[in-house]
Amino acid sequence: MTDPNAIQPSELDQLPDRDPEETAEWQASLDAVTKAAGPHRAAYLMRRTLERAEGAGIALPKLLETDYVNSIPTSAEPAVPGDEAMEQRITAWNRWNAAAMVTRGSKYGVGGHIATFASAAWLYETGFNHFFKGKEADGSGDQLYIQGHASPGIYARAFLDGRLNEEQLDNFRRESGGNGLPSYPHPRRLPWLWEFPTVSMGLGPLSAIYQARFNRYLTNRGIKDTSASHVWAFLGDGEMDEPESTAALALAAREELDNLTFVINCNLQRLDGPVRANFKIVQELEAQFRGAGWNVVKTLWGTAWDELFRLDTTGALVRRLRQVPDAQIQTYQTRDAAYIRQDFFGGDPALVEMAKLLSDDKILECFHLSRGGHEARKVFAAYKAAVEHKGAPTVILAQTVKGHTLGEGFASKNANHQMKKLSVDEFKNMRDLLELPIKDSDFVDGVVPYGHPGADSPEVRYLQERRAALGGPAPARRVHPVAPLPAPADKAFASFDKGSGSQNVATTMAFVRLVKDLVRDKETGKRWVPIVPDEARTFGMESLFPSLGIYSPKGQTYEPVDRDQLMYYKEAQNGQILNEGITEAGSMADFIAASTSYATHGEAMIPFYIFYSMFGWQRTADQMWQLGDQLGRGFLVGATAGRTTLTGEGLQHADGHSPVIAATNPAALSYDPAFAYEVATIVKDGLRRMYGEAAPGEDQNVFYYLTVYNEPLPQPAKPSVDGIDEGIVKGLYRFNTAESAGITPPANAPRIQLLGSGTAIHWALKAQQLLAEEWGVAADVWSATSWTELRRDALEADEALLRGEERVPFVRQALQGAEGPVLAVSDYMRQVPDQIAQWVEQDWSSLGADGFGLSDTREAARRHFGVDAESIVVAALAQLAGRGEVKAASVKEAREKYGL
Repeated sequence: MTDPNAIQPSELDQLPDRDPEETAEWQASLDAVTKAAGPHRAAYLMRRTLERAEGAGIALPKLLETDYVNSIPTSAEPAVPGDEAMEQRITAWNRWNAAAMVTRGSKYGVGGHIATFASAAWLYETGFNHFFKGKEADGSGDQLYIQGHASPGIYARAFLDGRLNEEQLDNFRRESGGNGLPSYPHPRRLPWLWEFPTVSMGLGPLSAIYQARFNRYLTNRGIKDTSASHVWAFLGDGEMDEPESTAALALAAREELDNLTFVINCNLQRLDGPVRANFKIVQELEAQFRGAGWNVVKTLWGTAWDELFRLDTTGALVRRLRQVPDAQIQTYQTRDAAYIRQDFFGGDPALVEMAKLLSDDKILECFHLSRGGHEARKVFAAYKAAVEHKGAPTVILAQTVKGHTLGEGFASKNANHQMKKLSVDEFKNMRDLLELPIKDSDFVDGVVPYGHPGADSPEVRYLQERRAALGGPAPARRVHPVAPLPAPADKAFASFDKGSGSQNVATTMAFVRLVKDLVRDKETGKRWVPIVPDEARTFGMESLFPSLGIYSPKGQTYEPVDRDQLMYYKEAQNGQILNEGITEAGSMADFIAASTSYATHGEAMIPFYIFYSMFGWQRTADQMWQLGDQLGRGFLVGATAGRTTLTGEGLQHADGHSPVIAATNPAALSYDPAFAYEVATIVKDGLRRMYGEAAPGEDQNVFYYLTVYNEPLPQPAKPSVDGIDEGIVKGLYRFNTAESAGITPPANAPRIQLLGSGTAIHWALKAQQLLAEEWGVAADVWSATSWTELRRDALEADEALLRGEERVPFVRQALQGAEGPVLAVSDYMRQVPDQIAQWVEQDWSSLGADGFGLSDTREAARRHFGVDAESIVVAALAQLAGRGEVKAASVKEAREKYGL
């Protein structure tokens, strides 16, 4: 006997059951084994049965796949609340205006994409009308990661609800006039609308996972209850080829992020053709996500297919759907009924018989139009299932047609991603298909008109009422007015002004010590978010483990092996440290979520992400660009910096160029501090600028990049020099003169200015001594804390001159009156200090570590690159000899003396 109240297979599966009694017997057998021998035995028998079936050649889905049918059959779909006919009209207007905007802009040659939104229109409209929570209700609302190529449709909807006007639509991709719209979601360009940059592709899905994770982090740490927020990421099936798209799937499942939904628009096309021409991308993605532990909902076929599935009494239709590769599905989209009868139905007698019962119109309706992603009822059912699922994130695989409703010239064509416009006749056909009240006379001089039903029309009222019920417009970015964070007590920073005496301290350790003090601050300490990719012990951060705790949503379910030690490995549900494992990309996604929390959640957080400098900008510079676009704030710390400092590690670890890459990012303030007090001064000013009272004209939406070193050396006390803090922040100050260093040069001695950054200043100081003691040359030593900030200031001065304003670059002001030539040196390639060369009035020369790194001692590596103290001496003598201030023979003599 079967339980009459149990859900029958026909309610869960679109496959018809030819013998329900036999099926019930199989199920009863499984129930009996489970009861008698336990679930493990039952699972064992099921696995062995499936293996036997596969070995016998019986066609069955793989364990991680289901059949190529909808996860939710029509009979189990909930009714869609609201007015479906009204939503159909709204979607029609959005489709029209998205296509019109891109077509009108094509005359300027600025490009644009039409086909992506055409396929995804219902995926967005259903969410906007029924699911996406806005920012004006309680909480933070939902976070929407919009597929970049669908942006015209989002602009079209904002136009319909009155947030954009025709002039702005006409300035799509033409921003320089000040009233334009960016090509894709760019918060820095349109900060009231876009929250998250999603182009470059692949960064959206990765960021969405870590955003959902950070939402939980805020809740578990008691910063803000984000339990009502849901993260939605809209992605393309071709985008899933990007390694970042799937890099964190296991994390999302492991941490049970049921506040996260991926919606993958499976239109089966990349930019240039099919995603999996000879295979099935939906099945591949299903297996990938199921294997990672996600809940998978497939929304593939529209209601027109229900009749075909009812006729499939043998399962032949489902078998055939599983066999046909994606590229052939696309071909059916463009072929007539006769071709489909022959190619799809003709190879199986059961399908031949089925086709006899279908009219040509029915076949074309199914194969040309009816996809799950194009029907509000199908999409609503999938979204409802996603938000109600608990214990795991959900991915919705929604099948659509790329270029849907745009006409035969667009639908499923390989080139449709590059097709930027429709002809007038194509627009008129589209108008008729969408049943829009646009007259032929509205096409003036062949220009397609925008369409709008009127500000007080039923469509607009409905749209606005639905958004009001859900908490306001979407997408939207809101920066809630919050009081600036109070500055930490000066004591935390002033302690570094005294220096370390005879104790050797690396600047990496100095930074970590500073943070340890700052996280104890009663006002702001809880807002620090330490992020580290599995190198905390390398950077001396293990002392933070027991005091701050490592974040884990499950807490610590084991006894740590080092529990009896003072600095044991402590995980906690309210832990403050994000220790990410070996993933720089994941750590950067963490940083982006934390650094923009001031806008996303109205809670300012202070992230610092510390990493091997070589594996920061070089590996994740694309995400740092995303961070700048998203208006993030915080501290990136490139530890073990420099090309010659990390002994023994060699070429792949030796960073000689991260400041070059950092200089390309307009939002990055890049510093190479030499001493602990410089680190403290820079961090203090960064906290003021990003989180406190910024000065007039200062952009708060910046982030800091500090390079710190693992070379333990005595840290000097902060010199008593007028304007030293300004010099540290702006990038240059004189650390000492030959005289203040205790050197007594001969009368009328030649003089040179040595500029050093980071650990290189120690070589310059040694060279200062050698030049005086052995060659009678007086050298002043300058600390160049930021070559990049000096350059940016000089560029701004140049721009001011073009406007007729007199302004002297800071580097020129600082070096004004300094005698002799300038010789700059750093542990980076010469391109780093050479950034400022054209604004230095004195004769200029530089030394740097150009080329690949190598494994050796620090001393040997510096000699190899020609940046050690002795090399600086020879370079200085050569510069002075060229000016006739020392004998030319001195250069040769010095080379021989130092073995160069």
